[in-house]
Amino acid sequence: MNALLWVVQVLLALLFLFAGGTKLIMSTQQLESMAPPNAIHLPGLFLKFIGVVEVLGVLGLILPGLTKIRRNLTPLSAIGLLIIMIGAVVITVMGQGARDAIMPLITGLLCAFVAYGRRLAIVCLI
Repeated sequence: MNALLWVVQVLLALLFLFAGGTKLIMSTQQLESMAPPNAIHLPGLFLKFIGVVEVLGVLGLILPGLTKIRRNLTPLSAIGLLIIMIGAVVITVMGQGARDAIMPLITGLLCAFVAYGRRLAIVCLI
């Protein structure tokens, strides 16, 4: 189970690092212009904030397990990323429909799996 959780954590970290890093590198005008025509418009600064939170979530998913310091932060990071993905699902369903919300939904479920699995690992250690 630990190996499966690590695989999912690394995949989520790569996904969120790419998504968050892209939001941080691009200008706000580029971010706003990338939205599909029928999507709900979000301000560029809000998208930059989401990018910062995603990158911080990546650090919280990986670093506590590697350093073995404050390992209770991993499930909290996964819950934070889950909250972001819930928002992504809602925004996508409202603007583009349920079909386009499948990817954020799966990503959110994987975040929930990591949060649940790592929370149980911490409870077992205590």
